[in-house]
Amino acid sequence: MATAGYGALFIDYFGTLADGDRHAVEATCARVVDDFQLNITPPELAITWGKRFFEEIEIANHDRFMNLYDCEAKTLVETLGAWVDHVDPAPYCDMLKRYWASAPLHPESLEALADIDLPICCVSNADTEDIAASMELHGLRLDRLVTSEDVRCYKPDPKIFEAALSTMGVRPEHAIHVGDSLHSDVGGAARLGITTVWLCRDDRIFDAGDSTPDYKINSLRELRRILG
Repeated sequence: MATAGYGALFIDYFGTLADGDRHAVEATCARVVDDFQLNITPPELAITWGKRFFEEIEIANHDRFMNLYDCEAKTLVETLGAWVDHVDPAPYCDMLKRYWASAPLHPESLEALADIDLPICCVSNADTEDIAASMELHGLRLDRLVTSEDVRCYKPDPKIFEAALSTMGVRPEHAIHVGDSLHSDVGGAARLGITTVWLCRDDRIFDAGDSTPDYKINSLRELRRILG
């Protein structure tokens, strides 16, 4: 198929190729609420925790880098500080880690990827061990994988996209990035002049972004229309 002058496709993983973690987070929050008898619903706790988490990964970069698991643990403790004096976050964050390693792919992902005649690099705000386990589980083989843990920063920090450009050997104007977050994916890639595609799914817990994508799609199957 024609590829509109692009030399590489960058693509997010959780929420884009694989299910996002909304249900896993809410299940984790339900256990937290039950264990500590909190006067808050699991979805409300998920939003409160999520906002604190996004604040943390905005600053947990470069010399201050913490991996995703540790960011989740730190921000859960801080969030619960409004209700409880002490909490061991490990049992709850372990629930998320198990999910990250086994998250199901979206039904159209394999079909859509097979229809793309471009080198593909997954660019993800995930811990490398977890995303590698998920990809291995599904037999998913992409050309390259660049994670936040690899480069010690999180999207939308430009360094993670610069690493993807370098590993794929393309200039920003010859790359196109697909992701489900306006903040992390669209905002980060656009900053470098990479063409952006927002995959608009309805099951995100929270998105801090308001960036405008070059393209908006509701299914990965629509990439054919953009690329060819």
